[in-house]
Order: sequence, then structure tokens, then C-alpha cells
Amino acid sequence: MVGPLVVGVDGSDASFLALDWAADEAMLHELPLRLVHASRWERYEGTALTLSLDRPVERVLADNIIGAAAERATLPHADLDISTQVLGDAPETVLLREGHYASAVVLGSRGRGAFTGLLLGSVGLAVAARAQGPVIVVRGDKAGLEGAHERILLGVGDSAKGSEAVRFAFREAEARGCALEAVRAWRCPAHETTDHPLLAGEPGRYHEDRAAALLDEGLAEEIGEHPAVRERRATVEGAAHRVLVHRSAAADLLVIGATRRQSRLGLQLGRVAHAALHHAVCPVAVVPQRA
Repeated sequence: MVGPLVVGVDGSDASFLALDWAADEAMLHELPLRLVHASRWERYEGTALTLSLDRPVERVLADNIIGAAAERATLPHADLDISTQVLGDAPETVLLREGHYASAVVLGSRGRGAFTGLLLGSVGLAVAARAQGPVIVVRGDKAGLEGAHERILLGVGDSAKGSEAVRFAFREAEARGCALEAVRAWRCPAHETTDHPLLAGEPGRYHEDRAAALLDEGLAEEIGEHPAVRERRATVEGAAHRVLVHRSAAADLLVIGATRRQSRLGLQLGRVAHAALHHAVCPVAVVPQRA
């Protein structure tokens, strides 16, 4: 059974932008759309801050937000299967729990309580770092949000063969009928010498050829599964996070695998995912790699 597309809504402009994108995405993939709003409204029960119907103001606000979101999603998509729920817990807790049963979790780049100086809210980072399934952060310019480029951008890492990110990108390109650009970045280590026979003459050529081989290996299986997808491959010299952020300006969706590492602060995203979520010029799908 395919799970719904879950969207976190909090009444902010960014969350409504994510809602618009998710509604189109749900129609494209013929998925139900589930709207969730996290509110600690139960904190206010029993206080004087209530309305005539004995409902806490915070609960009324939550119901209004989720109602407005459902109406907004329904207007352009009358046939869309929409469900809504207000859940009394922290936003990241709600979205992580909902993600267990979802095709993907979609959220805006900033929440209602985000600090102005932050490029991505703490909820977005927490969910992207810990979710068991794909997380899509909706950000970027008008062209990318509207799918005007007709291109999916896929960052291909070291463990791309059989990866969920590669499969996700091919399915997305097939559903949209657009091109898939798979990019593998490479660099020559600054300390490298030409003593090794494979590096003699042109060290850069060795690393570029290796990047091309890894790119071919990572895509081979899905190319066979999705023959209709128009795929293009590129090996680019440079840091992967800079290469992908730069190329995101000509893409409608950037797909990257989630490379997570454990630190004293808990699960952390890798550098590529972190940079993309903060600086990409189009929506970003972070797809966890399964063991």
C-alpha cells in the first residue's frame, strides 16, 4: 500500500507554498494528501484564554489553519483526496511520526516561528536528518517551483548503486515526463602525487574517469527500469555541495541521498544535504539510504 503525501502546515507563507507544491505533486502521482498541523493547544485548556464555546484560542487557531489549508489545496484540485488532522505535539515529533506511513513528507523552508536570519528552520533540519523516508523541503525561485525547467537534478554519491535516491529521481522524472540530469562531482586531492602509475601524466583524468564509472554504475539498474526517461550525465570538477547548489538554478527538483553521521548532537546531515537545504534554488528531496 502506498502511503499519502504528508504536508506540515503552520499558517506561514512558506508552509502554504509547500502545500501548493505538494498538492500538485499528489495529483501527479495519484496520491492522497494528508495535511497535519502540530499544536500544543492542550497546554491552554483550563485557562481563562478561551472562547464562548469553551475551546482554547490556540485550538481554534489550529483548526482555522488546517481548514484554510484544506480549502486552499482543494480549490485547484477538486478531485484530490485530502485528509486533515491537528496533533498535539512538537512539529518535528509529529512529522517524524507521520513519515513512518508516508510516501514523503513535505514542508516549507521556514516555519512560523523561524528566526529571520535562518535560511532553514530547525524543524526542517531535524526532520530531514532523522526521517525514515523522503523529506522534501520546498524552496527556490518561481521557475523551479512551477516546474518550468522540466529537469530533475540528481546528485550521485559514492553509494549510488541501488540507492533509494536514484530510484526516487527516476520515478519523479518519469511521472513528470521531464529530463533527468545526474551529476557526479570530483576533485583532485591537494596532497596527491603522480607516483602511482594510474595517476602519472594527468591525475585529473583518472579522477574524472572514475567519477564517470561510478555515475554509470549508479544509474545502470534504473535506466533499465525506466527506459522512457531522458537521462543526461555530467562529471564536474569541484566540491559536490557547490556544484549541486549552482546547478539547482536550472532544475525543478534536486534529489540527494541522505548521508547521516552520528555526533554528540545526535544525527546530523552530511555537508551536501545541509548546503542544498539552505541554498538550493529549487525544492530539495532528501532521500535516506537504507542499510
